Amino acid sequence: MSSATGSFSLQQPLNYRGGARLQPADGGQVEEVYEPATGRVIAKLLCSGEKEVDLAVQSAKAAFKEWSQKSGMERCRVLLEAARIIREQRDEIATLETINNGKSIFEARVDIDISWQCLEYYAGLAGSLAGEHVQLPGGSFGYTRREPLGVCVGIGAWNYPFQIACWKAAPALACGNAMVFKPSPFTPISVVRLAEIFTKAGVPKGLFNVVQGGVATGQFLCQHPDVAKISFTGSVPTGIKIMEMAAKGIKPVTLELGGKSPLIIFSDCALENAVNGALMANFLTQGEVCCNGTRVFVERKILDTFTKEVVKRTQKIKIGDPLLEDTRMGALINRPHLDRVQNFIKQAKEQGAQVLCGGDLYVPDDPKLKNGFYMRPCVLGNCTDDMTCVKEEIFGPVMSILPFDTEEEVVERANNTKFGLAGGVFTRDIQKAHRVVAALNAGMCFINNYNVSPVELPFGGYKASGFGRENGRAAIEYYSQLKTVCVEMGDVESVF
Repeated sequence: MSSATGSFSLQQPLNYRGGARLQPADGGQVEEVYEPATGRVIAKLLCSGEKEVDLAVQSAKAAFKEWSQKSGMERCRVLLEAARIIREQRDEIATLETINNGKSIFEARVDIDISWQCLEYYAGLAGSLAGEHVQLPGGSFGYTRREPLGVCVGIGAWNYPFQIACWKAAPALACGNAMVFKPSPFTPISVVRLAEIFTKAGVPKGLFNVVQGGVATGQFLCQHPDVAKISFTGSVPTGIKIMEMAAKGIKPVTLELGGKSPLIIFSDCALENAVNGALMANFLTQGEVCCNGTRVFVERKILDTFTKEVVKRTQKIKIGDPLLEDTRMGALINRPHLDRVQNFIKQAKEQGAQVLCGGDLYVPDDPKLKNGFYMRPCVLGNCTDDMTCVKEEIFGPVMSILPFDTEEEVVERANNTKFGLAGGVFTRDIQKAHRVVAALNAGMCFINNYNVSPVELPFGGYKASGFGRENGRAAIEYYSQLKTVCVEMGDVESVF
């Protein structure tokens, strides 16, 4: 396999079950997998049918019996070894991610670093998982046990394929669970590498299995009677369907869904830092980030200055071959998504927004990139809260700038959305910063930074952005269950 742009091809099976790559037992529909940078088909995957899903779940169920009986320290050592292997293979995994996802190699390496850090973090927690002892009258006592759930399902998104898989797998495995993971059919490649790494690190064969496919495969997973929990990252409509399916089996779910997050720039900010924050909040991974701060509210006093600087900086972003070290924006995931983002920009102009820069298709000079899915990052001015580009999640490199006059006004406007994933504030007034983030209806808030997501901190949203949390100690609550034991030291006093 060549790792150069335009030459990668994968012939290996993309399913992983029982410790090995294999073709699904009842594969149905064939999906083509693209390299966004070139538009080339680099692999074909066979969607897993009901039989293959059942085999994967049963394999995980068998491995769970062994894994759940291991001590926290035993699980810790395996997760640490997996983290070590990821560090060792960092550049290779990042290259796979870039080829299949389109993001710059610079960003992909950061994603892989966050991934191994996530495994290390939960390895550290695995040995500390414990219940509590409660003294009761007469020498009696009670205690609680924190126990694993069983076979968990992880369903990932295409913007952070490897990282999302680690975010879901690490706490699940640390708590003693098994997992069957279904990546997006757009980005199926790197997760299979993670499965191989887990096996090499010493997890029981079958503990982490990978099935491939789209909606039908996901339905088979969610409806399987032996699945104990579902964790999903993706769109709101799909999240609603997963909740409906989970409800029929009374299965707990974690949903990390979309966002249309506010980024509030006060006039007393450090301007250069605020501009940097706005770029980070809008253009990472070609804007394909759920928690991006795409509604940029700027205090009117500095609107012109801020806008001018943002436009200048945006125009300097280097677009092109994502495997080149100096590229800062690669290609969007596929042609239909690129067309969707373009339609949002067209509609914005029709509704009165002004394109201050970008928004058009980009064709790199390199001929092998001519069919890639590129566009210039876009900044929209003259925006109002009722525009579609301000209300709906675009999931592309499009920033909407909106002026405001008072703190009370901007907080009310910032919260006027069905979403509640993230929010950001830039100001030198630290009291104001804390006051504003306290008033924001969002699960993840940033002060004088944006899109910083250390694994130690819980990540998740309010309202239509979902519920449950990834990362931090909070995730342990969503991958374990609490058993209470009451011990009577005397005779039972009967009332009969």
